[in-house]
Amino acid sequence: MRKDLSLLAAAATVAAFLSAGPSAVVAANGPPPAILASGLAGPLHLSAGEHGTVTVSEEFVGRLTRIDAHGTKKVLYENADWDVAGNAQQGSTTYFVESQGAGPMDSRPLVGHVRSIDEDGHQRTFGDFAALETQHNADKEVHYGFHNLPAGCAAQLPPEVPAASRGDVDSHPYGMTVSGRTIYVADAGANSVVSVDIRTGRMKTVAVLPPRPFKITAEAAAASHLPACTVGQTYAFEPVPTDVAPGPGDWLYVSTLPGGPEDPALGARGAVFKVDPDNGRVKLLADQVMSPTGLVVNDDGDVYVASLFGKGVLKIDRHSGKQSLALSAALTADVDLRGSTLYATVNALPPEGAAPGPPNGQVASTEVGHGSHDD
Repeated sequence: MRKDLSLLAAAATVAAFLSAGPSAVVAANGPPPAILASGLAGPLHLSAGEHGTVTVSEEFVGRLTRIDAHGTKKVLYENADWDVAGNAQQGSTTYFVESQGAGPMDSRPLVGHVRSIDEDGHQRTFGDFAALETQHNADKEVHYGFHNLPAGCAAQLPPEVPAASRGDVDSHPYGMTVSGRTIYVADAGANSVVSVDIRTGRMKTVAVLPPRPFKITAEAAAASHLPACTVGQTYAFEPVPTDVAPGPGDWLYVSTLPGGPEDPALGARGAVFKVDPDNGRVKLLADQVMSPTGLVVNDDGDVYVASLFGKGVLKIDRHSGKQSLALSAALTADVDLRGSTLYATVNALPPEGAAPGPPNGQVASTEVGHGSHDD
């Protein structure tokens, strides 16, 4: 029941839960959202910039695309050999993470770094996520799986479900943000948040996210082909960090998918944590969040979360953790704020069984009141 680090593979599970056609994009309150751009191939990440621009990582094709306020697209970077993931903008420079070799489905050597592109198109590569993880293995002391499962029951588990394990050496830099002279990265392979100094490239593990416990029900056992003896036992899943964003009080906010089935098969098991970057302290803000793959925090401390297999963009109250729907859409993969404008990528995965055709990922925007920005 380990995680599948290739989040793109989740597209194969969508058809079981969603119709083949894209859903309408609807704001929870106020005027209908605007569609800024369409025809995007796997827009799993975005960041909002100056003058109404949005930068999108089209992960299916290894492309970074800048979209202006009129919807005109400009390719900033393209290399199909790389998994081009989270991006962020600071001034006239765009930063993004790219990697290869993450998870069991990618047989290439494990590599990953930050790449920057300035306004003149000059590129710089720095940081080495694979080296950091290989040397330190951030979650090597963390226990995953069952605790003291009887040997007879463990022998009945499917081969792909380890009874217990420690963190493996793996790295998949996925979501990121820029704060001053530091880049913070959610590493979905290492189960950690990593800082990268923009000037020197020096890296360190800021925090390791905690395991996500789940009590096996009869329904969950049937869905995951587990023996009946596991019902009532608790399984500690890997946390799978997907995004990181700054918030009030110098906290970092981190969204996590549950390891194992990352689709809705076992219900809403995602979470949002607060991380103190000075000491690595981790606090749970909200759990039972459906498939959170991107987030942003407004100036008041409320959190907007892209729920990939949920109903759209969720708003999580800073005090109560209560969830409400801010934007109704299918397959929302990432979200960002600029002022009072909320941007989200929608239809980010092609549902299995859909007729072959051009990609139809979109960027939608709506007004939400109090806002923030990522630079």
